[in-house]
Amino acid sequence: MAAAAAPDHLFHLRNNFYLGSFQAAINNSDLSNLSPDDAVERDCLVYRSYIALGSYQLVINEIDSAAATSLQAVKLLALYLSNPHDKESTIASLKEWLADPAIGSNAILRLIAGIVFMHEEDYIEALKHTNAGGTMELHALNVQIFIKMHRSDYAERQLRVMQQIDEDHTLTQLANAWLNLAVGGSKIQEAYLIFQDFSEKYPMTGLILNGKAACCMHMGNFDEAETLLLEALNKDAKDPETLANLVVCSLHLSKSSSRYLSQLKLTHPEHILVKRASSAEDSFERAVQSVA
Repeated sequence: MAAAAAPDHLFHLRNNFYLGSFQAAINNSDLSNLSPDDAVERDCLVYRSYIALGSYQLVINEIDSAAATSLQAVKLLALYLSNPHDKESTIASLKEWLADPAIGSNAILRLIAGIVFMHEEDYIEALKHTNAGGTMELHALNVQIFIKMHRSDYAERQLRVMQQIDEDHTLTQLANAWLNLAVGGSKIQEAYLIFQDFSEKYPMTGLILNGKAACCMHMGNFDEAETLLLEALNKDAKDPETLANLVVCSLHLSKSSSRYLSQLKLTHPEHILVKRASSAEDSFERAVQSVA
């Protein structure tokens, strides 16, 4: 008779993190009877939750040089995000660690590398470290990277790998929804149903609300999208995806989007929508000057 699978003590903690319930992940992280490896994974998820909430300095202060490689990698992510004007030194450290045979294959280090290089829009470099997979998070990140590269065919292959491992896994469902949104057309309804299913099973988060709202906008239901996005804004007034989606939604509803764009510029000046808006403003100014 086969031995029963060991209980997954981190299941709820992971799920909270994946779905954007970051404070819940932190609040419910005091778990007993964890193996040393599980304890490190727990700490990584907690510190990544603090990063998601913008508490970079707490992570930088608490993770010391004696911590495990996985935690050091999480600290690098906090350093990278906390000081965008001095990211070169952080990226240099990251590359140095990845080249070290003793730690370069660490799954969390490779994941953080993928996140950082995706943030840098250096997708080829990101894939160098993530494409081998090994964890569900790495596979899910690959799906995101391929979507960013407009390669939904490769994203679909990664999704199939995830489905073979665990079709019901939260990350498999999320990756499926992201891909459906990217493909569009009749797939949008399927994506909506995935987010709807999440909203019925778990506490509503900004991630779920934004997912449903994005589907609604694709289907032309901008009033419903606005309701969902305002609910998300109540949960986190500085969330960049909520603000960006509200800018787009407001434009389609012929409402002013300037306040949301101003908030986005103040809190996330590097956001792609801010860069595009600034580029459009510069082009307009040049056009005006050329005919003045």
